[in-house]
Amino acid sequence: MSAAERRQSRRVVFEHPVTAQLMAIDGTWRRECSIYDVSEEGAKLAVGSSIEGLQLTEFFLVLSSTGLAYRRCKLAWVNGDQIGVTFLKLRGKKGARRDRDQYVN
Repeated sequence: MSAAERRQSRRVVFEHPVTAQLMAIDGTWRRECSIYDVSEEGAKLAVGSSIEGLQLTEFFLVLSSTGLAYRRCKLAWVNGDQIGVTFLKLRGKKGARRDRDQYVN
C-alpha cells in the first residue's frame, strides 16, 4: 500500500507550488520552502536549503509574507529535498488561548 493510499484525508495538489517558509518556534531560523500539496492533517513540502541540524519536532509553516497566516507543525518524513509535515491541532474549545501545551498531534 502506497503512502497516498494510507492517507485518511483528501489532499489538494497545487498546479504551481505555493511559496512559504519554515520557522523555528522561537524564531531563531527560517527556511524557504514550496508547498506541493496540503490536507487538513498535513502537507508535502520541498525545502530549498538543508534542514540538517534543525529542531523539527515543532515549528511553524508560515504561509504569508507578513507572518499572520501560519500552522504549527512537526516533521513526519524526509525524502531528499521533500518533507512531510503534520499539523498540530489545538485542544479545547474554539477561541481558547493558544498556549504551547494546548497543542496535540
